[in-house]
Amino acid sequence: MNDCIFCRIARKEIKADIIFESRNFIAFPDANPKVKGHTLIIPKKHFVNLIDMPDSLASELVEAVKKVAEIRFREGADGFNLINNCGEAAGQAVNHVHFHLLPRKKGEKAEFPV
Repeated sequence: MNDCIFCRIARKEIKADIIFESRNFIAFPDANPKVKGHTLIIPKKHFVNLIDMPDSLASELVEAVKKVAEIRFREGADGFNLINNCGEAAGQAVNHVHFHLLPRKKGEKAEFPV
């Protein structure tokens, strides 16, 4: 999808502070972070939501999540939430599958949805 903002970020047509990149995934800070270090993890290829993403990408997705979490742990996070809003009814605002990684500190109150 040529006009998809996440596709444009993946193609590096829109500048983003990419903190992780693999063959099929990239991660960058959320433009409207809910907490310090709020990061989006997206596939480089366009899939509308998690249901559309092929199962063959699942292990690489988990690897990407773990790599981003390791970065955030080195920065002082004590834990993290991983959130995927799948479909408009669930709050998905951008029709490109993406995962929110929200670093957490001990004692911090979690607020949902994202």
